Amino acid sequence: MESETMDLRRTVFDSLIDRRSTDSLKWGTYDKEVLPLWVADMDFAAPEAVIRALRGRIDHGIFGYAKRPLALIETIQERLRRLYDWEVPLEAITFTPGVVPGFNLAIRSLARSGSEVLIQTPVYAPFLKAAGHSGLRTRVNELKRSPGESYEIDFEDFESAVGPATCAFLLCSPHNPVGRVFRTDELSRMAEICLRHQVAIIADEIHCDLVFQGHPHIPLASLDPEIERKTITLMAPSKAFNIAGLECSFAVIPDPELRRRFEASRAGMVTGSNMLGHGAALAGYAEGQSWLEELLRYLEENRDFILEFLTRRLPGIWMPVPEGTFLAWLDCRQLGLSRDPANFFLEQARVALNDGKRFGQGGEGFVRLNFGCPRSVLTEALERMAEAVGKNRR
Repeated sequence: MESETMDLRRTVFDSLIDRRSTDSLKWGTYDKEVLPLWVADMDFAAPEAVIRALRGRIDHGIFGYAKRPLALIETIQERLRRLYDWEVPLEAITFTPGVVPGFNLAIRSLARSGSEVLIQTPVYAPFLKAAGHSGLRTRVNELKRSPGESYEIDFEDFESAVGPATCAFLLCSPHNPVGRVFRTDELSRMAEICLRHQVAIIADEIHCDLVFQGHPHIPLASLDPEIERKTITLMAPSKAFNIAGLECSFAVIPDPELRRRFEASRAGMVTGSNMLGHGAALAGYAEGQSWLEELLRYLEENRDFILEFLTRRLPGIWMPVPEGTFLAWLDCRQLGLSRDPANFFLEQARVALNDGKRFGQGGEGFVRLNFGCPRSVLTEALERMAEAVGKNRR
């Protein structure tokens, strides 16, 4: 077993795969000298079971319209039951081409004239514009740095941010970019406030499969039947199995009226997912668990490597310890840079990172780094960053 694990790491996670000639957004946006550690897809080949399933579809040679994929729906239903003790009916599961279209549809389905959507910043950039797409306003609860090495929720501010016109709370859990995997007590308290103020919950849980030891993911809707009735949960296999380009995600909406409104909001505009995405998702969920477990070990080791490197070579950067995701949120405000850190590292280190300002309030002076890559790439990027900072101090 240990030999098999080492083979998997060597052939999959340590392998350098050239993506520059594949129309990759991540690798095709910058010059070839730049190491891209920005957009949130990983540089690992998908599990062999997923590739095999896709080959089977391709070899068939016909790519017509896809019907509702019952085998995948039953697999998702069983997975929710097994992982989270969450029983949902088959009809509660509906497909979208992505989680971002999913939460925009959810907001549209809940929108009332003059209403507002609550978000928690710093947060994944599409959250910042989602309310505006439906003509609504955005309210903000900023996550705060805790006395330890993480972020926490300011619940007093959270409740004060819920106004009489707030129709929905858009939750990111696990949280991108700060890496929090929220505990049961935190989720329960947020849900209780929302229910008390008659605010629906839209839970983006796309990173639910990417959580580290000691930090289990808990779907907010699974906590209580009353919470479930007011919640639209969005999940996908895309981050876990690195198949985002296949555009297959799903919403879990047990409440019939909430589901009816969601489906009505997509009419004529947003379809479901496609047959290649269905096949890849089914293969990943049904046969990819051992691959996923090894991926999590590799990502956790990458995370720990970054922490050790920062302590040793870049002590001016603080990083909240990610409890999940493959994203590091780096506070560069103590480096004394004359420009924003994303541009500094792009120009001086030739490393592409996400600019923290794009994540809203609380992101100024931060960058987001994607550590879902081979260790050699991560090492080279960090070495370049440390060298650039060292030169800047001279």
